[in-house]
Amino acid sequence: MAGVEPTLLIEAAAKRLGVSRRTVYYRIREGRLETIRTMGGSQRVLLRSIDALARERSGEAVGIRRRGAAA
Repeated sequence: MAGVEPTLLIEAAAKRLGVSRRTVYYRIREGRLETIRTMGGSQRVLLRSIDALARERSGEAVGIRRRGAAA
């Protein structure tokens, strides 16, 4: 099936990001995580959006450390 993007269930996305399921739902609502609906109606998070959010979060943490070290 060409063109099908890898996805994770909400619970798996939460584990991968190290956050709660509720936080995943908040990030979806904020537009920071992208989802698809399966034909059965369940919501799955696109893996690329999970990885992008993880990179964004790690960049924020590095920026905070740098600011703190410069002070």
